Amino acid sequence: MNVPRAVRRLLARAGPRARRTLDTYVLSAPEPQNALDIFRDEWASRLPPPLDHHRAGPHPLFDDERIRWLDREIGGIGGRSALDLGPLEGGHSYMLEKLGASEVLAIEGNTRAYLKCLVVKEVLGLRRVHFLCGDILAYQREGGPRFDLCLASGVLYQMQKPVELIDLLSRRCAGFLFVWTHYYDPAVILRERRLARKFDRGRTDEHGGFRHTLYPYHYRDALDKKGFCGGGAPTSSWLSRDDILRALA
Repeated sequence: MNVPRAVRRLLARAGPRARRTLDTYVLSAPEPQNALDIFRDEWASRLPPPLDHHRAGPHPLFDDERIRWLDREIGGIGGRSALDLGPLEGGHSYMLEKLGASEVLAIEGNTRAYLKCLVVKEVLGLRRVHFLCGDILAYQREGGPRFDLCLASGVLYQMQKPVELIDLLSRRCAGFLFVWTHYYDPAVILRERRLARKFDRGRTDEHGGFRHTLYPYHYRDALDKKGFCGGGAPTSSWLSRDDILRALA
């Protein structure tokens, strides 16, 4: 940020508290980068054109082949209402609008991620996406409207009660459910010491008469990272691929 010399001199004379307060002001002309820099070094996503030259994150979540695959598989997202759980920075919500969704409701429980979504909504001019700040399960438990399409991308393995989420989603989805998730595979996890030490031994759980195994996962040092985007507790519960498919069935 280009701070005039006279302002820098005044800041140097100010006390620490005053400097912290004044650091929250932007002294350059309005542009998208000013808004993005509120969360400098926290972005995961690279913005789409024409803002792709701005400083944000490295991952192409605003041009995600998984969502393009979904669009092809269901014969087009156009005209469908969509629920997007855990939008992170709004990349998939943006794609849903661009692919013609009639409305997109996105629920984000991480307050910093929610505010990033609002920045994205403004700088990209989204008109049919509405972001809400709150817990995914709490929202589902309240009941409410059904959607033609429900997205749970990168969400299931962040939950403490993943089977309950699947159960509640089955009541929300009038048409299609898209799930992308990691799952517990001992053949992969146990041979990687760094990964294996983050898991506890599996424990049996039950939801609505459905018995399954949960594998507690510890976020550990990831909780100290500026751009942490996991669940809202120190641990989450992973399912095996078989249990995910049985729960969906």
